[in-house]
Amino acid sequence: MKIIQSKIVPTHILSGFLGAGKTTLLQHLLQQKPEHEVWAILMNEFGQIGIDQQLLPQQQGFEIKELLGGCMCCSSQLPLHIALARLLTDAQPNRLFIEPTGLGHPAQLMEQLTEPHWQSSLDMRALVTVVDGSRLHDRAWVKHNLYEDQIKAAEIIVISHTDIMTFEDDLALEQLQQEYAVYQQQWLKTAHGELDLKQIDQPHRTIERKIQPLLIQQRQQSIQEAVTEIKQLPYHYVEHAQGYLVAGWKFPRRWVFDFDQLLDVLCAQKDWLRLKAIFHTHQGWMYFNCNPEQFNYKSGEENIDNRIEMISQHEHNWLKLETDLLACRLET
Repeated sequence: MKIIQSKIVPTHILSGFLGAGKTTLLQHLLQQKPEHEVWAILMNEFGQIGIDQQLLPQQQGFEIKELLGGCMCCSSQLPLHIALARLLTDAQPNRLFIEPTGLGHPAQLMEQLTEPHWQSSLDMRALVTVVDGSRLHDRAWVKHNLYEDQIKAAEIIVISHTDIMTFEDDLALEQLQQEYAVYQQQWLKTAHGELDLKQIDQPHRTIERKIQPLLIQQRQQSIQEAVTEIKQLPYHYVEHAQGYLVAGWKFPRRWVFDFDQLLDVLCAQKDWLRLKAIFHTHQGWMYFNCNPEQFNYKSGEENIDNRIEMISQHEHNWLKLETDLLACRLET
């Protein structure tokens, strides 16, 4: 798809869970547009009726386009690519804001927009996730797997609604910052969405992440086959962030694991800093959120996949862990 455009456009992704305050933040950012520039906004509504677009400026100098019906992060990339190409070609913007649905996966969107196809058109800026500070005390809310995915993907985290945060919210924020300290994110605060564009207008920081076939599969493949890019589950990944090692696995949702065997495997792990997992077991979906001092697990809602992630300061025998995990899988 050919894009007729002479300039590379600074592009911001503003993500955040449902009701976090993304659109309010966007409204204040748009007020900072220089008079001579054209700014474009691409919004994604999960449903078929667009509402947020009506809250944004309708005057000259702004070009707004909506993608309705589904998440641009996880559905077919074609509608996104078509909408984005048309917006860039027609509007010729000086700056672009993309607001995915609150049910979106911003890391997947960033992966799409940093592919070689877009590098001559988009200058991706730091990925922003907006977090509702007034709901941090609600543990069920902040432990939602999608909520956690959005926070982990962020390079800048904007805490909104700070004017109505309680003491419990303040404590929860401190804990959240400690939990995600390994990712070296920048944390900002706003009461009513007021934020200077300069605070988020920072280059996107690429994190080295290697997605590859399961380690067991790699032993059965040639080296050339093993390093090809993996898009389908199951897969294994390793990423390095600020001197820490993050290793994870994702398995298909339909896979079912023996809970007791799985618990034994997880409890047997040593020398790690944080371990999180979501598994479909014969006792239902189980969520694990553990640190070396506390091993917690509980039942939860159905997830989009089975997953486990471990943060450590050094390499482990990942093949053994993967083998042990797969041995817990039940035949269905």
